[in-house]
Amino acid sequence: MAKSRQGLLLFAILTGTFLVPVNSTMIAVGLPSIAESLNSDLIHTSWVVTIYLIVMTTFQPIAGKLGDLYGNRQTFLLGMLLFLIASVGCIAAGGLLGLSVFRALQALGGALASPNASAILRFAIPKEQMGRTFGLFGLSMGLGAAIGPLIGAFLISLWGWTSIFWINIPFASLSFVLSWLVLPKSESRPASAVDVPGSVLLALGLVTLILLSTHAEYANVWTVGLLLLVILLFVLQEGRCKEPLIQFALFKKRMFTSANVSILLANAIMYSTILVMPILLQRDLHLPIKTIGWLMFAFSLCMSLCSWLGGYMSDRIGKDKTVLLSFVISGLAAASYLGIYPYHSLLYLCLVFILGGVGSGIGTAAMQTASLQAVAKELAGSASGIFLTFRYIGGMIASVLVSLLVDYRLLFTMLIGFAILGIPVSLGLLDSTGHQVRRERQDTGG
Repeated sequence: MAKSRQGLLLFAILTGTFLVPVNSTMIAVGLPSIAESLNSDLIHTSWVVTIYLIVMTTFQPIAGKLGDLYGNRQTFLLGMLLFLIASVGCIAAGGLLGLSVFRALQALGGALASPNASAILRFAIPKEQMGRTFGLFGLSMGLGAAIGPLIGAFLISLWGWTSIFWINIPFASLSFVLSWLVLPKSESRPASAVDVPGSVLLALGLVTLILLSTHAEYANVWTVGLLLLVILLFVLQEGRCKEPLIQFALFKKRMFTSANVSILLANAIMYSTILVMPILLQRDLHLPIKTIGWLMFAFSLCMSLCSWLGGYMSDRIGKDKTVLLSFVISGLAAASYLGIYPYHSLLYLCLVFILGGVGSGIGTAAMQTASLQAVAKELAGSASGIFLTFRYIGGMIASVLVSLLVDYRLLFTMLIGFAILGIPVSLGLLDSTGHQVRRERQDTGG
């Protein structure tokens, strides 16, 4: 593929996928305005955020499998079209129920687009450029999440809460049209049937897990029992299905397993930081909200920039060394969090947040590249969906830990433990000479 067309392909994909994290965080600042406009309370209005998380987490592995069966290009285009239609629907929604329905449809579009965007890049980008490409992909997604609240606050202050959905329309339209023109056609496998029972069981299990993680009132012996039963039934279903939704055989590959465990640990560290720091800085250190906001933005910005840098590093020094470095830095950052209590000067806080952002960002591109290179190209969508699910599960682990641990010193100690655990896991990504990547691809027929 010519470099100009390759650049246009990357621009088309990033323009669309950038909207997914933006819409995940941008709406948070608009909840009071939405509640007031729709005559609702904040508790019920917050479901427009929760429903987005539930649908995104539930459907990404299913969407990745659909892309493998019916074509990644077609599935990505369908996702962007749904995202565009849903954004228009959110603007026109006259009540909270309608807005929640269109937010779910918006998340479904994002879930269809995200894993298949990664799969398309796996096909279209030369192997030696994949690290830097996914570094740029991570930079785009990270910046989207970081600047979402800033964009939302700016738009709402000028034109009201519906403007946060208006902004999607030109970008989603541009992404759809460009993608239609430049994305390579991928072969579909329509003869294979979708694993409907497995999809239903996976969706039920993930929804239960999310509710247990985010809404403590649902945590009881019945919901925990339901979750365990669903997990058991899902494993049995995938074992006897000819075309399983999740091929557990993929986890026999050391690189694939290491990549997914790495992103789970890294996201548990990152989301714990994002969730706990605003509480700690406001409740214990009594810092102004504006100062806390700038510190969190510095963390997110460093994470995004280092995701891009880490992509280049993984191509040059290897994915294993890059991920190893990320866990070492994250461990040092978590140890530094313990020093916030005795040393809480603004300079110390800035240095700690920058260190944490570097550690959280620098290894993500290497992890994503490894998860895709470990499997044959025709399984890239499934691999990407699994990877994104592990990423979300890491976030759920963080949510549970933050809600359960009153003493944040214990939480920070656990984060150090996660980082230490990540060091041997990173050795499974060993590819400094490229031999293991080729070996993995030969094993899968890639």
